[in-house]
Amino acid sequence: MCATCGCGEPEHSHAHSHEPETIDLEQRVLAKNDHLAGHNRQWLADRSVLAINLMSSPGSGKTTLLERTARALPVHVIEGDQETLFDAERIQATGRPAVQINTGAGCHLDASMVADALRRLDPPAGGVVLIENVGNLVCPALFDLGEHARVVITSVTEGADKPLKYPHMFRTADLVLLNKIDLLPYVDFDTHRFTDAVHTVNPAASIHQTSATRGDGIDGWLDWLHAQHEVASPVH
Repeated sequence: MCATCGCGEPEHSHAHSHEPETIDLEQRVLAKNDHLAGHNRQWLADRSVLAINLMSSPGSGKTTLLERTARALPVHVIEGDQETLFDAERIQATGRPAVQINTGAGCHLDASMVADALRRLDPPAGGVVLIENVGNLVCPALFDLGEHARVVITSVTEGADKPLKYPHMFRTADLVLLNKIDLLPYVDFDTHRFTDAVHTVNPAASIHQTSATRGDGIDGWLDWLHAQHEVASPVH
């Protein structure tokens, strides 16, 4: 939900009165979350557990990508959504542990929610936790969960200008996955324009193309995860 007013709408999506008070409230909410995120980060580091925060708009293919990943690697998954258990059930069907967090009107996960989910999952030392954040290109970027890295997933059906429209989301990304490339012959999407847009807001971001449904680029994604795991858990 909006960090400033708790309205359930994306951050800054409507006008607020009493702006100084609103800004102070937002700063206090984020400061409290950052403190809890620090505890999550230490909890993960003490166990050499890698945690990756996956963020995107709805319909980008996050859950399908997670299903493929879960079939290839022994991951634990935290599923964030406003309602239903559908996504967690899809992951559990692969044989991997998954915990569902329903946020109700909230449009993002926060560090407190993730702390509870981590204790329920109880990943083994040296494990990997993938966090599927609520589908939203605004609020999740504001909230540190204690993760090791952030991945933004977007699809060719969303338009090449998304990084410029939602710069803070892409600015926080360590990796950008351009998904659904199997649809490129059927949609008007300029991959060069998209790459330029990503690097305009985040020159350091890596970009990798995938098709979660067809399997294109999945090996490259798994290689990236493996490299992150080696950093987070050098001995496992």
